[in-house]
Amino acid sequence: WDSCQMLTIKGINTTVEQEQQASMKEKQVLEDLEMHLARRETEALFQEQPETGNQYLEDTLLQSYLKTHLPPKVLEEVHQDLVRFGNRLVSKIQPLSWECELNPPKFQQYDAWGQRVDHIHTCSAWKRMKEISAEEGLIAEAYEKRYSNWSRLYQAVKLYLFSSSSGGFSCPLAMTDGAAKVIESLGVPGTLKNAFDRLTSRDPKKFWTSGQWMTERRGGSDVANGTETVARKQPDGTYRLYGFKWFTSAADSDMTLTLARIADAEGQCTQGSRGLSLFFLRVRDEEGKLNSIQVQRLKDKLGTRQMATAELWLQGAKAELISAEGRGVATISNMLNITRIHNVIGAVASMRRMISLSRDYACKRVAFGKLLKDHPLHVQTIARMEVQVRGAFLLLMEIVRLLGLAETNLASEQEQLLLRLLVPVAKLYTGKQASAVAVEAMESFGGQGYMEDTGLPVILRDTLVLSIWEGTTNILSLDVLRSLAKSQGQVMAVFLSTVQRKLELASGTKELSPAVQRTQEAIRSLRQFMAATGSEQALTMELAARDFSYSLAQIYTGRALLVEHAARPDASSTDVCAALRWCNQELCPVAVESERGSYGAGAALQDSALVFGNS
Repeated sequence: WDSCQMLTIKGINTTVEQEQQASMKEKQVLEDLEMHLARRETEALFQEQPETGNQYLEDTLLQSYLKTHLPPKVLEEVHQDLVRFGNRLVSKIQPLSWECELNPPKFQQYDAWGQRVDHIHTCSAWKRMKEISAEEGLIAEAYEKRYSNWSRLYQAVKLYLFSSSSGGFSCPLAMTDGAAKVIESLGVPGTLKNAFDRLTSRDPKKFWTSGQWMTERRGGSDVANGTETVARKQPDGTYRLYGFKWFTSAADSDMTLTLARIADAEGQCTQGSRGLSLFFLRVRDEEGKLNSIQVQRLKDKLGTRQMATAELWLQGAKAELISAEGRGVATISNMLNITRIHNVIGAVASMRRMISLSRDYACKRVAFGKLLKDHPLHVQTIARMEVQVRGAFLLLMEIVRLLGLAETNLASEQEQLLLRLLVPVAKLYTGKQASAVAVEAMESFGGQGYMEDTGLPVILRDTLVLSIWEGTTNILSLDVLRSLAKSQGQVMAVFLSTVQRKLELASGTKELSPAVQRTQEAIRSLRQFMAATGSEQALTMELAARDFSYSLAQIYTGRALLVEHAARPDASSTDVCAALRWCNQELCPVAVESERGSYGAGAALQDSALVFGNS
């Protein structure tokens, strides 16, 4: 019995053990299944990263433009260099760009022993960008004039390719170019020759970057009434500057140009723009010590975080007067024109970058059983953005072409007037275009577009500054009106005749006839608006300023440039399509809004009531 009982008990134990083992196996199977399902879910969410190759070789519009306009010998040399540069951008420069984003500048006010040092620390990738800028001649190219009037255009092309991979370094380059332009316009006086040579150097050890210290506590664009900095003349002929610079971009630069009011013997300063003079100053001395400058803090910005922007106290900073006394605003205008053109370059480059990534992603991402590129609505959305960037690119090329002519004394009076008008028009229009395209392109990536580690939000944030920096849309629209008034109508006459001349080039191309017709209708509408408002009060033109500027941009860009480009003997069907698509927009919004009664005293009162609730 005992032995049977033992066998029975042993049998029971054996059965229990078997059941436990089976339960454990079943549990393990379930866990494996759950793990497999989890992996499958993860795998289902996996998406291929969008990438671009050599940006120059992939940009067929850029290549066709250069082939059309550059002299053969220049084209041969430029093409070879741009192929090389495009490869360098992909392999060496783009990785540095991401490092700049991940390692923004940091401000150290005191050292470990309590001594004030006001040191702005930048990462090694940022410093390397400065060296690359010198090596590639990104500033030098425009001033060496190796290719005569085409040098400025060639520089702009390299900056266009560099911009989206620069890690924000394109911003200090804009101010560096502007500073060099100001010094060149002054005839490179002896005291500034060293600075000019360094700003335009190809030697990384000698190359300088420049800041642009204009904005003070009272605001940005209104420098005439917002500048409080005072300059006190010293016995040796130099000046000491005292004041607070509220927004100084590229605060780690080697030098800067800045505005200040010269105090007379009684300490009084002339107010308004007539009291402003332009000064050159070194940020640090030969020993690396700040030039009587204190850094209050770094700005916490929405975008362009890679670049140090600071609030600075000038506490007797040693400076040199470089403009005639009271002519600071007039002298600095050369710098503003250059930095606004750089703004256009950045806008076009950011649009091209986002569309290139969207296009590549569409060829990789599968949704609803097929690639995004096989969804017609998705492709249509990208196509609409492509038309925008093509127009913006051709407008940019037109401006730098005209600038190159002006800088080599080859521009006619008409071309100089046109350049004066197109710079603010292009800056305000492309700044708005870039923001809209960046938002639309981000949406083409779905949720991934919203993820920080994809780098796409960086492009969007950095793009948003383009409609603000160097003059907001409204400020520049008013600048456009000033250029018209100053020329007493000559600018508009040149604008209209230039558009008409460019249209004539396309008149023989049957496929472009709808675009030509739409353009001619837009010109008639623009003429009618101007005739109707010729005797109106200033308020009417001020309210119309933005729509008027948009009309100029759209007419000149699409109907003149896109149509002209599409009328080339070797134009592609894509060129023709882009011209026709552009012309499907409302060509002259200022005329439409005028018919709706959007301008005038009554409209202004309605605007005020809507915004502020006035009865």
